[in-house]
Amino acid sequence: MHIEYEEFNTIEDIFMYMSSAAPPMKNTMPVNSYKGYVMSFIPLSPATGDTYLMIYAKGELESGIYEFDLQSRSYKKVPSIERADKNYFISLTPKRNTIADVAIKNLN
Repeated sequence: MHIEYEEFNTIEDIFMYMSSAAPPMKNTMPVNSYKGYVMSFIPLSPATGDTYLMIYAKGELESGIYEFDLQSRSYKKVPSIERADKNYFISLTPKRNTIADVAIKNLN
């Protein structure tokens, strides 16, 4: 497995990147909060699954749904997905993530 990295200064920057890179009509995207990082993995070689882009920033998010407003560059935890004009992120905190473990090890 090969991992490429793109580091951001803030969680808001990750949300901006993912909001701009998301296909049209997709307004819910997953992120992981794991071992002091907020991250998402994007497969760069979907056919073989051996190359990923890890976008990340140092920080933590509680598990739940986050509404992100691109114009104000702000996010907040919400109970449900309600608005089509906002982007939503589902934050999960896995017990174990072997891809993230390898990626974090390679960062240090």
